Amino acid sequence: MSQAYIAGVGMIPFLKPGKSETYEKMAEAAVRAALADAGIDYSQIEEAAVGYTMGDSCNGQEALYRLGLTGIPIVNVENACASGSSAVYLMRRAVESGDADIAIAVGFEQMPQGSPMNSFADRPMFSKIKEATRAIQGWEEDTAIPLQVFGGAYNELKRQYGYQDETFAMLSVKSRAHAQHNPYALFRETTTVEAVLNSKPIWGPLTLFQCSPSTCGAAAAIIVSERVKRRLGLDRAVRIAGQALATDVDESFSSMSMCDVVGAKVSARAAAKAFDLASVGPEDIDVVELHDCFTSNEIVCYEALGFTKPGESEKFIVEKQNTYGGRVVVNPSGGLLSKGHPIGATGIAQMCELVWQLRGEAGKRQVEGARVAMQHNVGLGGASVVTILRK
Repeated sequence: MSQAYIAGVGMIPFLKPGKSETYEKMAEAAVRAALADAGIDYSQIEEAAVGYTMGDSCNGQEALYRLGLTGIPIVNVENACASGSSAVYLMRRAVESGDADIAIAVGFEQMPQGSPMNSFADRPMFSKIKEATRAIQGWEEDTAIPLQVFGGAYNELKRQYGYQDETFAMLSVKSRAHAQHNPYALFRETTTVEAVLNSKPIWGPLTLFQCSPSTCGAAAAIIVSERVKRRLGLDRAVRIAGQALATDVDESFSSMSMCDVVGAKVSARAAAKAFDLASVGPEDIDVVELHDCFTSNEIVCYEALGFTKPGESEKFIVEKQNTYGGRVVVNPSGGLLSKGHPIGATGIAQMCELVWQLRGEAGKRQVEGARVAMQHNVGLGGASVVTILRK
């Protein structure tokens, strides 16, 4: 088994639907940026995995063929919002197993406006999520699934622990403050708790500024073996110290908890395995990019990933333990709430930020002394990927 390293990363600025290039051009730009970052030519790539959710058959080939017809294996990956990080998971395994010495994971999304509804009306989708949600809080056929389930998690956190609306809004304020220094982020203007709470109501307690925006974008990561790292002198490469992909168990849907429905249990299981593989714990993490698709899910993640105990997240947020000068810097990129959430690109974009952080190349976003980083991605339906990166 070879150790796997991320030798190069690249992404493009995230934009609103209708403002971006088409997916294959976005992907090409991200790949070229990653190749340049690693100092590797596309002809050296031996295997590729491409993550996306809103595309057609072999869109990965459509994108990568623009860089050359090299005959390599190209696998298209669809794992909901964890598609991009699932592509990294596959290529990391290919490198560790010795099947490839140089591989690439790519993620992209050309998103429509608004929160997407079911892709197909004539076949079952998200049946476990719908069944559990209906039993817990009821089901609205004409409302997008993410709004109902993450809004339901928000209600549950308020009801169970007494978390205040202002606490949820503070997460959006923190997100915008971080994003102002990120040239790849969609929203770079700072905001206030009052503005967040007074933004357009979306569903239940969720307001517009508490929801990640539909966004288009692409990102890529080049993964190499230790022997290639040494042979090519890739001294800036970042080690993948531990990584896990987990899916749901019965308790995700039988516990009568909306937090479990949106991924608390699956994320906790993925994190536990990744921590074990990397021989670290949450107390060792200096910087984390986690899946803040809604403010409620950022709190779910704090507790699922072990940064706070259940019921203690409000204190953690109010005391600003989630930003610079605190216990751990959460989403220095601005996260999904401010950077944007082009579904297939999100997980790899998180890794781009963390690689820059561990190299000390994040500019005004730099987390001083960052040596251990965590990436967390969750997809409804469901899957969670947790990656531990080390300098």
